[in-house]
Amino acid sequence: MPDLDLLTLVLLIGAGFVAGWVDAVVGGGGLVQLPAILLVPGISPLQALATNKVASIMGTSVAAVTFARRVPADPRTTVPLAGMALGGAVIGAVIASYIPEEAFTPIILVVLIAVGAFTIFKPQLGVHAKRRWHGWKHVVGAGAIGLAIGTYDGALGPGTGSFFVILLVSVLGYAFMPASALAKIANFCTNLGALLFFVPAGHVIWGLGLAVGAANLVGGYLGARMAVSRGNRFVRIVFIVVIVALILKLSFDLVSGS
Repeated sequence: MPDLDLLTLVLLIGAGFVAGWVDAVVGGGGLVQLPAILLVPGISPLQALATNKVASIMGTSVAAVTFARRVPADPRTTVPLAGMALGGAVIGAVIASYIPEEAFTPIILVVLIAVGAFTIFKPQLGVHAKRRWHGWKHVVGAGAIGLAIGTYDGALGPGTGSFFVILLVSVLGYAFMPASALAKIANFCTNLGALLFFVPAGHVIWGLGLAVGAANLVGGYLGARMAVSRGNRFVRIVFIVVIVALILKLSFDLVSGS
């Protein structure tokens, strides 16, 4: 456990709570949590990424359970989505040790701008469920989403939950709330998959991860309950806010060279 001053510790706990809440509602909590962990003196980017996964999996686990009790998940979507997400995250975690982050940022930024514009200019998107595919096409579509976003999450991660949500809404035709519930299950699997590589490789700082994770867990529980009680429109609004915040953050990183 790094030697932390009180201000840094408070910042980390606060970031963990906010990240857990955001992740539970719509995804994208890594925007808050990962930069906060990177402020820890002496921590490497790979250690920060691995430690962030420990904290995130605590929040996504409680959020997934909270959603599952109130929003039934279709196993025809859940199984291929979660299974391929886990496998993709293992692949992505291996990639993370070789590919520099700056290679991803411009691409992610363009995709986020497109996703944000698409959501804003289609106000009825995700308000009501309208399944587009059935049978094996649905299973293949769910698996493809899981593999693509799982690989991305293992390699880098900002906005993973948001990407899961928008693809489940726009490609498979889910409403925002059930899409968010499915995204929690998939995100739990991506965190688990990444840790299958990071833990044996010794990149996790356990004391730090568990401390931030405890705050993330509380935020995840409260965020999931709020999302369930307020419904699709609330989740859509939070989704747009998170997408805009991600665009601003990544734009700043690109311009500043950080």
